[in-house]
Amino acid sequence: MEFLDPQSGALEVEQKILCCECGTLISPNPANMCVACIRTRVDVSEHIPKQAILHFCRFCERYLQPPNTWIACQLESRELLALCLKKLKGLNKVRLVDASFIWTEPHSKRIKANITIQGEAFGTILQQQFVVEYTVHYQMCEVCCKQKGATDGSAWKALVQIRQRTLHKKTMFYVEQTILKHNMHRDAMTIKEMEGGINFYYTAKNNARKMVDFLLSVIPCQYKTSQELVSHDIQSNVFNYKYTYFVEIAPICKDEVVCLPGAVSRHLNHISPVSICARISDNIHLIDPVTLKIGQLNAQQYFRDSFEAICHVKQLREFMVMNIEPVRGNKQGQVGAHSTRHTLADVWVLPVSSLDEEEVHTRSHLGNILQCGDYVLGFDVAHAVVNNTDFDKLKQAQLPDIVLVKKIYPDKVKRNKGRNFKLKRLRNASASDTVTDEGDYNDFLEDLEEDPELRKNVNLYRKEQWMAEAEEVLAPRVGLEELLDELVLDAADTDEQGNMLTEHEAGGS
Repeated sequence: MEFLDPQSGALEVEQKILCCECGTLISPNPANMCVACIRTRVDVSEHIPKQAILHFCRFCERYLQPPNTWIACQLESRELLALCLKKLKGLNKVRLVDASFIWTEPHSKRIKANITIQGEAFGTILQQQFVVEYTVHYQMCEVCCKQKGATDGSAWKALVQIRQRTLHKKTMFYVEQTILKHNMHRDAMTIKEMEGGINFYYTAKNNARKMVDFLLSVIPCQYKTSQELVSHDIQSNVFNYKYTYFVEIAPICKDEVVCLPGAVSRHLNHISPVSICARISDNIHLIDPVTLKIGQLNAQQYFRDSFEAICHVKQLREFMVMNIEPVRGNKQGQVGAHSTRHTLADVWVLPVSSLDEEEVHTRSHLGNILQCGDYVLGFDVAHAVVNNTDFDKLKQAQLPDIVLVKKIYPDKVKRNKGRNFKLKRLRNASASDTVTDEGDYNDFLEDLEEDPELRKNVNLYRKEQWMAEAEEVLAPRVGLEELLDELVLDAADTDEQGNMLTEHEAGGS
């Protein structure tokens, strides 16, 4: 017998056995069966479900990723395939080799995926391919539920109602721009423009309270609260309330003539009772057109001794300046705060509607911007019928014949077309068109051009196209250095008209 040395390099012959099922010659394995017979007896995908359900929101076109995340996916995309694989519970016990979609009709509400896996059975690695069918079920997401509930008036938890009783909406435009500048609209579930103001709907009371605190810091206003019991559980002593905050803005606007009560006039260093509201910020800024005295009232001071305007902007009469002479030496003996931005002057004017009348003399604070031939808006005190108890107490000698309020500039149409800036809006296009027809929005834009202090709380964006011929118009303009380049926002942050959306609306789009 010949002996073979194991280190001699001779090849050992591999031992073979017969499959116990089909008799095929195979290598020895613990099951003593071939791969084909093992595949017929063992299913490595038996722990993986072959059918699953996908929840789809028809309103925002997003799929639910458990537990409570909604993601946007296109059909046959990688994101949708990853979502489908996460729905299979037993897939982590095997090795995933390949996965792909099988085409189905888009309206069939069925999604099929062809999946290839590898698993171990009896010490042998088996590869298996199978099809998983997903059924698409419609389910409304939380954002769409809140939006629909806000439309129906049933889903919000807190409501902030902003109102102002005036004949125009210029102050509301200022409040809107201030909210946009500080990004205070993002927590609102939805925003609605109502008669005389705006409604902000919230899903949490804290967000509504934050909006109220912000309004108290930027505009003279006061608020009232109320709550309504929606439901309650007697067993657990849990109550579900809806909260409403009613914010009332002081009904005093820029360029309005007011009649101050005696207590307020004495508090403001004996300022003339007939004064002009020069500006609205967190305080009401007043100026005496005869003496240039200025005063400020905060919200607490105003609502303690409230007063109303005796002449609104739309009630002012147009006059033509015939002659003007600056008042010399008016700063001697002045007591209290006086305006340094204005110049006192004696002005002779004529009403534009009847230029054949005699010239009327008055003293005005617009001496630094008025010239002969200019047009100015004023309050004709001598011919006005005022229904105000504080005004009736004044003596005739204390009242001027005319109170000049604001200079107006010609070529208003060319000035509007040549405006080199624009503003972001919260309202929809239809509401904006309605306001623009009334002229309030254009008047607010003109106030921004004429008052640099008013522009501090407003973001002005550069307009891409504007009429260059408007530079010839002799009117105040906003410098290009004050304008911001318009940001490129995502489609989820704006609607088709470019209006700003809230965080909930952007999330649902």
